[in-house]
Amino acid sequence: MTPRQPVVLTPDEIAAVRSWVLHEDPHILLLNKPAGLSSQGGRIQAHTLDDLLWAFMRSNGKRPELVHRLDRDTSGVILAAKTKPAAGSLGKALQMRRFQKTYLALIAAAPEPASGRITAPLRREEIGRESYMRVVAFDAPGAQGSESVYRTLAASDDGAVVELEPHTGRMHQLRVHMAHIGRPLVGDVRYGGALTFAGRAAPRLMLHARSLTFPHPEGGQLTVEAPEPEDFAALRAAAGL
Repeated sequence: MTPRQPVVLTPDEIAAVRSWVLHEDPHILLLNKPAGLSSQGGRIQAHTLDDLLWAFMRSNGKRPELVHRLDRDTSGVILAAKTKPAAGSLGKALQMRRFQKTYLALIAAAPEPASGRITAPLRREEIGRESYMRVVAFDAPGAQGSESVYRTLAASDDGAVVELEPHTGRMHQLRVHMAHIGRPLVGDVRYGGALTFAGRAAPRLMLHARSLTFPHPEGGQLTVEAPEPEDFAALRAAAGL
């Protein structure tokens, strides 16, 4: 449940979350989430993005609500609803798969073919206190239909940068699908990704939510893009991509 009591934030935390705003209007808020910040809940006793949204509390004591999540180590565009009607409208649009999400990722070698569609079903499994997704047979118990599209944008001897688009919203979907075709994402410890890239250490999972296109609660389509973070751009440049 969302805490009803406002979370006390420091001036630095308020300044930080406000600096991440990509778009804001009376109905919605889009932020460029930094890597290393959990969207919601988690075992780490630190403020999550959900907590930081109290920086945008309105005079009625309400604050924006996240519409979707990004993994903790994934950077990029994330959407929150500022009103209850907006939350309802966006929630329905998400269920009807009217959101188009585009990601950038670094991989150690270009995929073959250079672009394609991955339709491997996934199943969530618990190992200790951790949750993983596994590729399973279509008729396996608990199998969830999953679809991702990838496209190679640039490749060099050091690796490649790919554009990824999930057509379903399974946990860790892009990461598991790319590992399934033998191209795990750089820095993805959980699913076998390389920990170095172009001779440099990968500081994290190299996955960035670049753009989000969705129906605005007031009508029309809106596309919002998040610029690449410095760590992603630096590794990409080191590989000549």
